[in-house]
Amino acid sequence: MVIYSKVMDSERSSCVFCRIADHAIPAHIRFEDDEMMAFDDANPNAPIHVLLISKAHLASLVQVEANHQELLGKMLYRCKLLADELNISDSGYRVTINVGDWGGQIVRHLHLHILGGAPLTSNLAIGTAEKSKQMTKEFLGA
Repeated sequence: MVIYSKVMDSERSSCVFCRIADHAIPAHIRFEDDEMMAFDDANPNAPIHVLLISKAHLASLVQVEANHQELLGKMLYRCKLLADELNISDSGYRVTINVGDWGGQIVRHLHLHILGGAPLTSNLAIGTAEKSKQMTKEFLGA
């Protein structure tokens, strides 16, 4: 069952991931069904970097509602299956969802990153501690 958001055609046509899902932009597709698609990241951060998107346009995890629970469960399970297919299950891998500007989300379409193929650092933050302190001060108006 596909759960599509009510999205204006112009918004869907301007979303790069919607355009990939619609096969309007080429990608190296690893998996596809009626609800989701997995493809290689064009700017990988690891030797294996696959993106798993919902075909429904949800801008981020913030827009997820109770009726999306089944889809999200299927997406997480698909990450496990993709890791098996990519031979990274035994060595380990990371699955992330970036949400909003401070969470590092670049494309405003819900997607999961599957990263592996090499040891990954435990540092999940981008930037330095000093930069983080500066941004926190700016946020608090100090």
